[in-house]
Order: sequence, then C-alpha cells, then structure tokens
Amino acid sequence: MVNQPQSSPGGYSVTMANPGLDAKLSSPPPNLPSPSSAGSKFPPTPLLQPNQIPSPSVKTPSIHSPSNGIISAGSIPHLSTPPGPPVFSSPLQPAAVPFRTSPATPQPIAFSSGSSLPMSSSPLYSYGSAELQRQISDAVEELAHVADSPNVSFSAHKVLKQKKLANTPSLGFGALVSPGREVSHGPQIIQREPHRCHSCGAYSNLYCNILPGSGQWQCVICRNLNGSDGEYIASSKEELRNLPELSSPLVDYVQTRNKRPGFVPVSDSRMTAPIVLVIDECLDEPHLQHLQSSLHAFVDSLHPTTRLGIVLYGRTVSVYDFSEEATASADVLPGNTSPSQESLKAMIYGTGIYLSPVHASLPVAHTIFSSLRPYKLNLPEASRDRCLGAAVEVALAIIQGPSAEMSHGVVKRPGGNSRIIVCAGGPVTYGPGSVPHSASHPNYPHMEKTALKWMENLGHEAHRRGTVVDVLCAGTCPVRVPILQSIAKSSGGVLVLHDDFGEAFGVNLQRASGRAAGSQGLLEIRCSDDIFVSQVVGPGEEADTENNEAFKDDAALAIQMLSVEETQSFALCMETRADIKSDFVYFQIAIQYSNAYQSDISRVITTKLPTVDSVSAYLDSVQDEVAAVLIAKKTVLRAKNFNDAHDMQLIIDERVKDIAMKFGSQLPKSKLYQFPKELALLPELLFHLRRGPLLGSIIGHEDERSVLRNLFLNASFDLSLRMVAPRCLMHREGGTFEELPAYDLAMQSDAAVVLDHGTDVFIWLGAELAALEGKSAAALAACRTLAEELTEMRFPAPRILAFKEGSSQARYFVSRLIPAHKDPPYEQEARFPQLRTLTTEQRTKLKSSFVHFDEPSFCEWMRSLKIVPPEPTS
Repeated sequence: MVNQPQSSPGGYSVTMANPGLDAKLSSPPPNLPSPSSAGSKFPPTPLLQPNQIPSPSVKTPSIHSPSNGIISAGSIPHLSTPPGPPVFSSPLQPAAVPFRTSPATPQPIAFSSGSSLPMSSSPLYSYGSAELQRQISDAVEELAHVADSPNVSFSAHKVLKQKKLANTPSLGFGALVSPGREVSHGPQIIQREPHRCHSCGAYSNLYCNILPGSGQWQCVICRNLNGSDGEYIASSKEELRNLPELSSPLVDYVQTRNKRPGFVPVSDSRMTAPIVLVIDECLDEPHLQHLQSSLHAFVDSLHPTTRLGIVLYGRTVSVYDFSEEATASADVLPGNTSPSQESLKAMIYGTGIYLSPVHASLPVAHTIFSSLRPYKLNLPEASRDRCLGAAVEVALAIIQGPSAEMSHGVVKRPGGNSRIIVCAGGPVTYGPGSVPHSASHPNYPHMEKTALKWMENLGHEAHRRGTVVDVLCAGTCPVRVPILQSIAKSSGGVLVLHDDFGEAFGVNLQRASGRAAGSQGLLEIRCSDDIFVSQVVGPGEEADTENNEAFKDDAALAIQMLSVEETQSFALCMETRADIKSDFVYFQIAIQYSNAYQSDISRVITTKLPTVDSVSAYLDSVQDEVAAVLIAKKTVLRAKNFNDAHDMQLIIDERVKDIAMKFGSQLPKSKLYQFPKELALLPELLFHLRRGPLLGSIIGHEDERSVLRNLFLNASFDLSLRMVAPRCLMHREGGTFEELPAYDLAMQSDAAVVLDHGTDVFIWLGAELAALEGKSAAALAACRTLAEELTEMRFPAPRILAFKEGSSQARYFVSRLIPAHKDPPYEQEARFPQLRTLTTEQRTKLKSSFVHFDEPSFCEWMRSLKIVPPEPTS
C-alpha cells in the first residue's frame, strides 16, 4: 500500500516487506520548497526532472546505443560517418576475444512475420498444428509490441505474478517514458476524437476485445464494455485492423482546430514563440570576448523568422530597441525592484521594437553584441550588482506584449514555448530574488530562503505564460546554484555550468533555443490488474485534474509537464497491490500537448506484457540498463548534498546485497551469495553509479554535483545511462573503434581511447602513440570526429577534453574508469580478455602506467558485500 508523502519531492513512500532494508530503501528524502499543499498525493515539486538511445527491446550483447552511430563488438560491421580526417568509420571492430560490452544474456529473437522457428523450439506440437501457429503469432505480436514503443522502456519484459517478489524494493519494476521523443518511423496519425472508456478514461487500442457485429470494445484496463458509435462495426476482426488505433501500439490523435478562445493562430510558431537573451553585463574582458563570439554565431544560426529580444542586466535592466539600425539603443529600467506596471506599459506601448524577426534585425543584433563593453569598476566578480530577477520580469513582459490588455481579460498565448535564455557570469546580488555578496552575511540563510521562493514563483509565472527559462552559466565565479536552479526548474528549463563562454557555451546556446517540442503537456499513466505507480521522477508536477474531463472510475496518475521536449524522460516506479491472476497486464501512457504548430496532440502508447510465476523467466527478461537507470534516478533524487550522496552509496551496497539474497543463490557451506547470472551487468552499472560524479567525489565542487544531479533527474534514457556508466571506445588501425569495458586496463600506451560520460567526453592518448607525430594526429582527429558524432544532438552539449598519458588532466579520465590493476591476473583477463594476447614485457609496461587510487576494484567491492562477482558474458 502507498503511504501519503509528507510534502516530499521524492515521490511516494512505500511500505515494503523487509523492515531492515526497507527502512533504508524507502525512507522519504528531505523536504524541498513546494508550490502546492503538503497533503498532495503526488509530490508538488518537480520529481520528475535530458539524449537519445532507443530503449533496448531485447537483451542482446550485439546492440548497444545504435542511435549514437556505434555498434558493439560483434555487430553490423560498417556504418556511414561524417567526413573528417583521417578516412574514418565509426563501427566497432570485433574484439580479438569476446567480452561483455552491453546487456548480457541474449533473449529469444523477435520474429518477423515470415520467421520460422528452429527445430527445437516447440517439442510439444507438430509444425503444421494450428496451436503452434497461434503461439508463434502471439510471440511475434508480444515481442514486436514491446520493441515498437520507443517512447517507453520497461525495466523488464515480463511481470512477476507474486506480489511479494514483484515488489522487492532493491530491484523494483518500472518504466522510463520519453513523452517528446520523436519516433523514427512516425506514429500512426488519427485526425478525429479518440474512443475512450466511459468508466476509466483509457483509450481503445489494438489489444481490446471487439465485437464486430455491434462495434462494442472491452477496455483492457478496467474490463468495461464500451460503444464506438458504430465505427467498430465490421464484417470481421481483420477488417478492423485497417484502423490505426487497432493495429499500432503508438498512435497520435491530432486536432488542428483551436479550442482556446482569443488565440491567434499562425502558420509557423517560430513567428509567435520568441527567444529573449538576458545577458550579464558585469563580465571582464576575456569572458566578454568569448561571449560576443558565441552570441554572433548564435544569431547567425537562428531561423530567419525567429523573433529575438535582447536584455542586459547589471545594476539596471537595458532592453534593446531594434528600431535603431545605426546604433545600439536601449531603454533602461531600475534593477533594485520589480518593474512597475506603469513603466512596463510606457515601454511596451512606446515606439520601440523589442522583439523583431531575425531576417529584419540581424545587422542590429550584431551591432548590439559588438557594442558590449567589459565591466569597468574595480570590484570582485562575486560582489558586482546583478539584477537578474528584474531582468527576467522585463523579458516576460516584452514576450507578453500588449496582449494582456485585450478585451474581456483574454490573453494571447504563443504557440509552443517561448524561451528566455540567461547568459550568467555570477550570482544574483541585487534587486528581487538576490542574496548578499558573501555567504558569511549574518542574515544569509533567511535571505537565501526568501530568494529561493521568489525565484521559484517567478519560474512558475513564466511557465503559466508559456515561457521556459534556461540559465547558462560560465566562468570561475560562484553563481549560487540553488537560486538560479529554482527559476530554471520551476519554469521547465535547465541550468548548465560551463568553464567559459567559448565553444561548448555557444553550442548549448544554439541547442537550447531549438529543443522545444510542445507546451501545455499532460502525462497520464493507466495500469491494469492492481498495478499502480508508486513514485515518479522527472520534469513535472501533480496535475490539477478538477478541470479535466472526468471519468467516474479514472485511476490514472496525471502529471503536468513543465515543457514537452525530446531531451527529457520520466521514471515511473510501479508496484502491485495483490497477486496477479491474469496472463497479461496492460500499461497505457497518454501524452497530451500542443505542438510547435498549434495542433493539439494526444499520443497514446499501449503496452502488453506477459506475467510469469518463474523467477528465472522474469530475471531473464530484465533490461539491466533500464533497471540501473531507474534505480539511479530514485537514488540520486535523495542525494541533496555531499553527506546524502555518501549515504546513497551505502544504499547502493544494500541494494546489491539484497538482490543477491532474494534472487541469487547461496554457495554451499559458505556465507557467500552468487549474484543472479541473468543480471550480470547490473552490479557493474551500479558500481559506476556509486563512484561516479553523481554520488562519488570525483567532481570537486558541490555546485557542479548539484547541477549534474538535476540534469540527470530530467535526462532521457540514453543520456542518463551515459551519466551513470561511461562508454569506452578504443581507436584501432584503419580508423575503426572497438568498444571495451570501462576499466583502467584500457589505458594502453600505444592506443587512443574515447570515454563518453554523458556531460563529458575525454580523449586519452597513450605515451607511445603521442610520440609518433603522424599517427597521433590521425588518431586524435578520428577520436574528435567520433566524439562529435556521438554527441551531435545531445543537450546539454558535453565538453570534449583531449590529453596525453601522464599529463595532469589525465586524472579526469582515470578517475572515471573502474580500477582493476590490483585484481589478480585471472580476474583481469576475465573482464578484459585482450590482456591474454599481451607479452610479459607488455604487461609490465601496462602495469607501470597505472595511476593508483586507494579505492576498491569492482571485484573487491562485490567480495566485500559477501557476493561472488558475476561472470562476464560474451
């Protein structure tokens, strides 16, 4: 059963079976500021907090992150790549000896409609029997529909019938939902109202039982019988397969008519959803020069019809006027208080043009950026007056324009999310939402609390007006991350930290401006057979369902999405209230939003999963990577600071031990447990999590860790996976790459290695290779091309660092690899079979190149938990 949370942003508190472990695994995280009441069923603050790998449909060691352009060892041999020196292709060269690179135990292959089963597939039936053909058809349908939902990835493709085992907290069951993710083959589109269950509100779908004679259909969620207004009357069931919702697990219902009074439709939302740059004018000259270069490149990259606004802030707020072509002209407002309605009205109704299409204002924008001057007063960066709060208020006002004065109080809203992009170089120290220059100020805690609440309310107001606030910070000055995070988070935006205003900042500026997919989003989850959602993590809040269409028995969990973007996902943790009796269970995800072209979309995804009594069959269907990301999101949500993160490392240890005890086997005459072989990859992924930047201490500053955690809680599956566990790719002769386990044994002096850790990509050149000028240049060029290809669409764009073996920066690379140099040779070879081909001299040289850290290897960690490390799978 689900307990009511105590205004906790961590989701639902759940009563679990094992009192000792459950107290550790289910205790609610500390409270955060909340915009809604404490008694809410769903946590009011964004539980829910972004890139793209198709969710693994079946466990197979040969497919790993195909959307990144790289195939694991043993896969398809060649893929096309962008041009770049040298001639280079990104496929992975098969390893000399097979080793584990991705989810372990292969599952049965999803049959195509023309597949034939191997001779040993079904000894109980002859090949000609109708029963066998029906079973093959069912298997094809079942596996195909699991694979055909790229927006939803389940942690297992089967569901345990026994409540006690299914609700095991250490492993858990759930799904990752990417509402705004584009579907490669395109969904089935229906331009009419959907048929919905009169009882629970679920949508008709391909799994419904239909009576063709009467057109009635039975809901798979609540089993209620519904009419279809005669639309489902047909001569046979096969005829009904021509209807998209009865033939595809994913459909989009598109309504182009406008239901919002006072809305002014436009053919292209880029004309109505402007971008306003809010720029810090307190920068020193080196930072300003980099920022100017990034801004010039940014406006050149915008679509000609995009409406652009430019606002500067320091001690005052300057709103630039595009009507002046020869000079950079701005209206100036005070920054010590929120702008008055009179001053805003005088500005908006004046003669100035503050939002202008790029095609008409590009030269003016370049003139404005060129006119920016460095900060002149002799004050430290952290002490300079920055009225960011007032500047964002002014930006919201010019986006809104005079529409608020329309008759009858009707407000004209832009189609899709408008964007305010803040370019910040320091903390908010002046005006509303500010904090003192120094954290040692005697009243700092109270002022910080007040500033957090003010910024959060401003973010909610921006969201109400259909505007997202992204904050891109750069430089070395502390920016008081909690203050800036609150406005970004509550508006549906993100906060990103950069080393400087250079290349990575410029790329993120461009990607932030164009990533919105829709607005006014609502996510609904419906489950059959007493399955319920116990916790949600992602960029949303509890939805106010009072104003929505009501169904008498609607048990759906409704989440208001702060924005609808391809780079986001929601983590859903599920449990069952009782043992399941059915052979199949059903899950329906409905995403309602307005897209970029003012159409109302209802995307409906229906999934059917078989239920099993066999624990082994269930474990064999577990998707290690999805399960690891779900566990990671639940864990990171509770890591609010360094001390919490250390506690969460211990929770990871408890989880792994509990999985071994519940699903593994105890060795005879021993206290050791054998970890279940079906989950061989899971503990390694969790080991990366506990020592990596999200929970570990390899990143020095708490602000950086806080920003990473917030990005992770919102991130899509593929970026989340990379942030949990890095991906290691070694450059080979001929420009190909081989995927290796992310162990420090990959640091071979004659090789170049790329390590993708989500928000960072590192290129490491061995000392022997670096000494060969021609070869090292070619290898470095190939590695850079690969890094850019892997992260081409990723937001935020990662920093890409290259360094040589033995340099001080090489510690960034080494610290993210699992240390294995202290393991005995047989364990090293088990997890890194390439070592078997090395000579004694090569082994000695390899060992001498290691940087030694006082931390356990993966095998040592497992043994410390009284668990026999799982055998790597080929």
